[in-house]
Amino acid sequence: MSQSLDRALTVLDGLARGARTLDELAEEIGVHKTTVLRLLRTLESHHFVRREDTRHYRLGSALFDLANQALEEHDVRRSSHEALAALNARTGHTVHLASYEDGEVVYIDKYEGRHSVRMYSRIGKRAPLHCTAVGKVLVAAMPPAERRELAYALDYLVMTPNTITTPEAYLAELDRVQKLGYAVDNAEHEDFIHCIAAPIRGAGGEVLAAASISVPKILLDYDGLLALVPELRAATGEASVHSGWTGNGKGH
Repeated sequence: MSQSLDRALTVLDGLARGARTLDELAEEIGVHKTTVLRLLRTLESHHFVRREDTRHYRLGSALFDLANQALEEHDVRRSSHEALAALNARTGHTVHLASYEDGEVVYIDKYEGRHSVRMYSRIGKRAPLHCTAVGKVLVAAMPPAERRELAYALDYLVMTPNTITTPEAYLAELDRVQKLGYAVDNAEHEDFIHCIAAPIRGAGGEVLAAASISVPKILLDYDGLLALVPELRAATGEASVHSGWTGNGKGH
């Protein structure tokens, strides 16, 4: 990667966390202010950056346009919208759609719940594979050798007391997910949230994405969460049909 491109991407990453001054960006990147100013002027000319006032810069509209276009390229996002929006409306709980990318979960759509407790997740946010229900669904769908290799490559960051911490335990959990057809995050990622997830399949039976229902524990106990599994699987089944799945090949 060229040095200028690397610095420009670092600038954008810094601005993603909020407005920054020229001095702050120069300090973050570790270069002179004139270098950062040249980068900002170039990015500003293409609307990737905008000047908020005389001192501060923010991300510009072009970046959001690109993000929206990239999300629209996810056909599964479009094909599953009706089913997942209806699931969200029926249950009142937060529904996520997630895909696998470079060893992490990426949330590609989100339908907010009606309850007041809000989750950290947002569209485009990444999350670990080992402690999220969607992550378990996506990894369980991989061929056994690939699944095992990935399981032994993960870092297993401890997020809560319930987080899986070893590849052996994770592989055993993935076997259960594969047999059951759904996964559970029993307060493994956030200690006040638990979650269920199921796969959305394509025409060949391949798993395109995972959809989940996330609920604060204070609103619904574990048995209540599991009682939502049929509702979730009905929705992911409908989303799969809209994504080209015919019910042949692997089961749902």
